[in-house]
Amino acid sequence: MGTHPIFTLHIQIQDLKPEVWRRMTVDGSDSLGRLHHFIQVAMGWSDSHMHEFNLGDMRYGDLKLDKDGGVGYLDERKIILKRHLMEGSEFTYVYDYGDHWRHRIVVEKVEQSDEPLGVAQVIAGERACPPDDIGGTGEYERFLECLSEEPEGDETLQFLEWTGKDFDPNRFDRHAANAGLLRLAWNRWGGK
Repeated sequence: MGTHPIFTLHIQIQDLKPEVWRRMTVDGSDSLGRLHHFIQVAMGWSDSHMHEFNLGDMRYGDLKLDKDGGVGYLDERKIILKRHLMEGSEFTYVYDYGDHWRHRIVVEKVEQSDEPLGVAQVIAGERACPPDDIGGTGEYERFLECLSEEPEGDETLQFLEWTGKDFDPNRFDRHAANAGLLRLAWNRWGGK
């Protein structure tokens, strides 16, 4: 039996203050397609928008979502992490072309294991992910400012009506993220 590479990834939403990030471990035999699903769960996105990975000059995404070929990316399911990435590699994941959430991903570590990892796991992180469709970095920062300066203001209450009254931008629940990743594995979501 050979060894299996286990990747430790640091994933951070770019151009956002305060920073929102996750550190997670994934099996090196997983594809970018599976990594997309892991990121969605780990960050707290709803997976309701198109996405792409950028590795160097190449763009990869879900070809089923690009029915007319207009986006012009290659099949993310064919890119296996251990064949294309190594310790120190950096690449970008873009989610929601409207809000344009750019995530910087760094391969912090590659370790060998006698057994495959089996389930992706979040090992650390900070802050809640911005709500889907909030309008991108600028609108989210405006929402945070309203929440901080006028928690009972009309604009803040409108945001909270839409995001959920219990939204806390500082809350990150690692156990809930890992429970979501476990459900993903049990249900075999994400394909290859």
